[in-house]
Amino acid sequence: MNKIIEVYDLGSKDYKETWDLQEELFSQVLKIKSDNNKTQNPISTPNKLLLVEHPPVFTLGKSGHQENLLISQQHLNKIEASFYKINRGGDITYHGPGQLVGYPILDLENFFTDIHRYLRFLEEAVIMILADYGVKGERSEGETGVWIEPNSTAARKICAIGVRASRWVTMHGFAFNVFTDLSYFDYIIPCGIRNKGVTSLVQEIGFSENKELLLKEVKEKFQKYFALLLEATTIKKNRDFHLGSLS
Repeated sequence: MNKIIEVYDLGSKDYKETWDLQEELFSQVLKIKSDNNKTQNPISTPNKLLLVEHPPVFTLGKSGHQENLLISQQHLNKIEASFYKINRGGDITYHGPGQLVGYPILDLENFFTDIHRYLRFLEEAVIMILADYGVKGERSEGETGVWIEPNSTAARKICAIGVRASRWVTMHGFAFNVFTDLSYFDYIIPCGIRNKGVTSLVQEIGFSENKELLLKEVKEKFQKYFALLLEATTIKKNRDFHLGSLS
């Protein structure tokens, strides 16, 4: 089993371009698995983690409801935001600058074959990061993601999670609000959940210094904790890539 995760920090990148990249990497892993079934000399499947920020974009999961997008295409154009219906689980969410988005393309057969455990590990890595800043992140029963005070009238979500998996290969992932402009969430019913708010790390800790440095620190922490939970090793790769260099 291959327990090495190659990490690519893509910086700021268009959502559709990154989605296409995910799909290509996802297909590559599935092909390796299919080919391995036809040979007596199988090769190990790769694991990759893409870390990225996106320009403003709303994405709707395959089980989501479009009425949870509260604005028209004309208004989307006005605020210079995109909208995509995509093939992950979950409902609608927002991605934008100041938000750490992570897309693990993993073969879970290298680690364990349990999607629910995988989702809990994504949550746990974020909960561990929050604890480093003195913030208590928690789970909300029946609602995937990481929350602050989930059982109170002040319940607010700090990290959304939605994945796709086929033959134990994963794609899509998490969106952690570090210093995200939360006003964009006013244009949607986040994750299709009414009467609950959203928050960010800077809002919770009152941080007003170098926010880009904070985001960089959070990226490092996620890699560390995610690898720890998976009992894996991470290797940082060059962010200046083309698709062939990721294969």
